[in-house]
Amino acid sequence: MIRTAKAHWEGNLKEGKGTLSTQSGVLENTNYNFKTRFEEGEKGTNPEELLAAAHAGCFTMAVSSMLGAKGITANKLDTEATLMMEGLSITGIHLNITGSVPGINAEEFATITKDAEQNCLISKVLNIPITSEVHFEI
Repeated sequence: MIRTAKAHWEGNLKEGKGTLSTQSGVLENTNYNFKTRFEEGEKGTNPEELLAAAHAGCFTMAVSSMLGAKGITANKLDTEATLMMEGLSITGIHLNITGSVPGINAEEFATITKDAEQNCLISKVLNIPITSEVHFEI
């Protein structure tokens, strides 16, 4: 399997602008620039936001897969990934998951999410601290 994405950029770093597009077409000439990356108030995306989204999605799917291996299907799983930066370095990602999962208890859910935290595909390629917080709904 191969996945592709494209970036286009015009101009210098601070006044320039670019677009991002993905193979699937979900992102199609999506705006990104210095302001969308390092400042607030302009509509568009940035690489760090996309990394956080990818990590949230990967982690949540990993939790679902691990539940499925135990014959369990979640009613819902909601994850927020918070990417932290200091200067121009990504210093960590915190995954906050809330799950409604029949057939297991909060401790079992926490064990599964801790495994997914370290073993989802995105976690495996990142060389930064990754933490998680679990909220279990009955």
